Amino acid sequence: MLTVLLVEDDRDLADTLIQYLALEDISCDYASNGVAGLELMSQHHYDTLLLDLNLPRLDGLSVCQRLRTAGDDTPILMLTARDQINDKLLGFDAGTDDYLVKPFEMQELVVRVRALAKRRSGQVRKLSCGDLSMDLTNKTLTRQGQPIKLSPTGWTLLETLLRASPSVVSRKQLEQALWGDEIPDSNSLKVHLFNLRKAIDMPFKTPLLHTVARQGFAIKVIDAYKDNQ
Repeated sequence: MLTVLLVEDDRDLADTLIQYLALEDISCDYASNGVAGLELMSQHHYDTLLLDLNLPRLDGLSVCQRLRTAGDDTPILMLTARDQINDKLLGFDAGTDDYLVKPFEMQELVVRVRALAKRRSGQVRKLSCGDLSMDLTNKTLTRQGQPIKLSPTGWTLLETLLRASPSVVSRKQLEQALWGDEIPDSNSLKVHLFNLRKAIDMPFKTPLLHTVARQGFAIKVIDAYKDNQ
């Protein structure tokens, strides 16, 4: 069963949505304002966030921005009566993944929720693993508070790995992320991985970049190293 959080100040609409989603085997938690929504987001994992734009205490745009700044990659579907293109652009700039204008058909809501729940958001602006932190807005990378410099290729490589972390990314996926269909010789990826490992792992006690035999590569904290993080 999918689990979503609905942040909506119209209680009648919220009750209707919660009941309909339940019929579609989608469990729905509820918050009536932006502050309460952020609190629930910090306490639970949700497959999708349904976020009204006009909320008391903290509006939907601010909620969205705070989640993305904090590195939360939960897919966000913004619900609003505003249908102007500028309003939609503001929503996407804040970090929403999709936009649904009120009034909407319940079936369309369900379709969009299920589609968003299949992936994590690409709108997140902060990626991290252990003590490694990548700020996509300011283009900064640190580990244990120490700044790390990467080449543009190294940055793309690490961003791809962090977005998938702790899952494994195949060699083919990494090559496509770096070069598309114009993949250079077979040693190029190996060289860039060596340089990345040198930058983010060698100066520190515990490695984060791991080679997974016959599968690919992953950025993750291995259990054996957790006590040292």
